[in-house]
Amino acid sequence: MESKTIQLQESWLAHLAGEFEQDYMKSLRAFLVEQKGLGKIIYPEGEMIFNALNTTGFDKVKVVILGQDPYHGSGQAHGLSFSVPKGVKPPPSLMNIFKELNADLQVPRPAHGCLNYWAEQGVLLLNAVLTVEHKQAGSHAGKGWERFTDQIIAALNQHREGLVFMLWGAYAQKKGQLIDGEKHLVLKSPHPSPLSAHRGFLGNRHFSSANIYLQSKVKSGIDWSLE
Repeated sequence: MESKTIQLQESWLAHLAGEFEQDYMKSLRAFLVEQKGLGKIIYPEGEMIFNALNTTGFDKVKVVILGQDPYHGSGQAHGLSFSVPKGVKPPPSLMNIFKELNADLQVPRPAHGCLNYWAEQGVLLLNAVLTVEHKQAGSHAGKGWERFTDQIIAALNQHREGLVFMLWGAYAQKKGQLIDGEKHLVLKSPHPSPLSAHRGFLGNRHFSSANIYLQSKVKSGIDWSLE
């Protein structure tokens, strides 16, 4: 996983290229190669691992929605946190996101779970861990991805201003220590999982809060509807 072979948008490479030369990233690459050599099924497909970064350029980011690790079912993960490709049934956490969107902004529940339209508008749909083994949630935690995604958050915090960070659940909120709350808006709530959504995710009004803040910074808000 050397920078010269990584298919990563130039705006991100300017901030992250050096990470690919670090020992932790070389170890991560060796781990992924080993796992594939053992016949393990890894999600998402290789070309989609950096989909969030390639869809939402560094200078285009307005909002960051941080997930934990990719969905681990067949056909679900495509490199955008909480999102699934069109034609794949939206998982329960995503259904709760749509439920809150409807309550907050009266956005109708979409017929699919693909959030690419958000990403194209500047919503960085970033997981803390970018790969996972089939049917093994959290299987690639602690292998190096967290350090890499820390660098993503740190670069945004340092070089951008007026961003919105949505941190849902304790895992995502650990990244909050990397964010200057004077420069950016940090929104925290429980995770949208069915296990915790009723404890404060539902009713958090993060989507309207994000747009109010962006507009106060003379930026256009996000169109949260999905066709």
